[in-house]
Amino acid sequence: MQLDSARADRVAAMVLFAIGMASLYGGWTMDRLEVRRIHPASIPGLVPMILGLLLAVCAGLLWLSARRERPAAEGGAGMESWRDAGVALGLCLVYALVLVGNLTFFWATAIFVASFVAVFGGAGGQGGRALLLRLAAAAGFGLASSGLIAVLFRYAFLVRLP
Repeated sequence: MQLDSARADRVAAMVLFAIGMASLYGGWTMDRLEVRRIHPASIPGLVPMILGLLLAVCAGLLWLSARRERPAAEGGAGMESWRDAGVALGLCLVYALVLVGNLTFFWATAIFVASFVAVFGGAGGQGGRALLLRLAAAAGFGLASSGLIAVLFRYAFLVRLP
């Protein structure tokens, strides 16, 4: 089965919209904490509601964008897309099944983000110095984003990461 880009975007938009609406509904119906004498404004489902709403809005924008897009006749782009999807899936599986749990969250996330940026972050076929700069930028981005994520979870969300 081969989908053109506009049709794939419409299908993805419908799936993402359904997930967003389910998150919004789940957050709305989540148990409140009044029984534990916690202020009623501290809604435990607030974050899922906000994220669900934002996901639904982004899905709507993707749907509108796909409606305006004209289908293009692409011959060999399908195999490259499948290969990229396979590489992305492989990186995610290595992160979830190998890195997380065997390394601290900081290092697992830094390696994952740096690898993802190194693979998908620029044009291929660069030689010598340009490749080293690209790999250094990927490593820096991985370390910076991993550090910011760890700080955000620890101090803003009060979640202790392994």
